[in-house]
Amino acid sequence: MEIKEAVIALSALAQESRLEVFRLLAKLGPEGLPAGQIAETLDIPSATLSFHLKELSHAGLVVSHKEGRSVIYAINVQGMNCLMGFLTKDCCQGRPELCTPTSCDTATKKQTTKKKPSQKGAVK
Repeated sequence: MEIKEAVIALSALAQESRLEVFRLLAKLGPEGLPAGQIAETLDIPSATLSFHLKELSHAGLVVSHKEGRSVIYAINVQGMNCLMGFLTKDCCQGRPELCTPTSCDTATKKQTTKKKPSQKGAVK
């Protein structure tokens, strides 16, 4: 993946509804869901969802196919893997084991290190 493609993919994911669609489809894998079920599950109007799916498809993160009268959307596993590979390619000076996915919760992000009280002006 080239940097220009990565920017397009990251831009597509940098919107709340598209990120929700992507995460839903990632959970389902290559089987995917019809557009109507995606809209219903995420409570997104059909016209709005259509726009978001177009952006994700253009970015190479989602693929679609017709099944009868329905259009089924699914995660493009190769596109997702290419983006992840691009982001972690040069991770940690050649130590890819440091770049494995971990659980990131809000508590971890907000955790702060307590500073020791200043000794300035302390009486000995």
